[in-house]
Amino acid sequence: MPVVDIAEMDDLLAQDKTVAGLDLGTRTIGLAVSDLGLRFATPRPVLKRVKFTPDAQALMKALDEARCGAIVIGLPVNMDGTEGPRAQATRAFIRNYSRLDERPIAFWDERLSTVAAERVLIAADVSRAKRAERIDSAAAAFILQGALDRLAALRRERA
Repeated sequence: MPVVDIAEMDDLLAQDKTVAGLDLGTRTIGLAVSDLGLRFATPRPVLKRVKFTPDAQALMKALDEARCGAIVIGLPVNMDGTEGPRAQATRAFIRNYSRLDERPIAFWDERLSTVAAERVLIAADVSRAKRAERIDSAAAAFILQGALDRLAALRRERA
């Protein structure tokens, strides 16, 4: 399935499926999954990255287990709106991954998602060591929640 705009995702998603949010890092892939009602994003354990093929297989397995029908991936855009090397790496990962998986994929601007996730974890008094383990999945949850909120707004506009 090609990359789609977030506005198209609602029409492509089966009713009994969830949506996954991804925060692609160099060492880990943060993962969050929505509920079936597409209202809430819940962080899941991070996936440790090795090489592309095992990373893709581990990701597909996690998405299948969570009954995900679509993916929203954070696009690390610079604060001035330009795309740097991290955004290019994310696009390259998705270009290769989309050849293996037919789920629709939408990019979502992830500016400051990691900062927001860290603030929430600090406010919850999570230790520095535990924050390091959970930050990527918390960022994925922020990315996914933003996309879910946008989908809900689009649904209200149509109604």
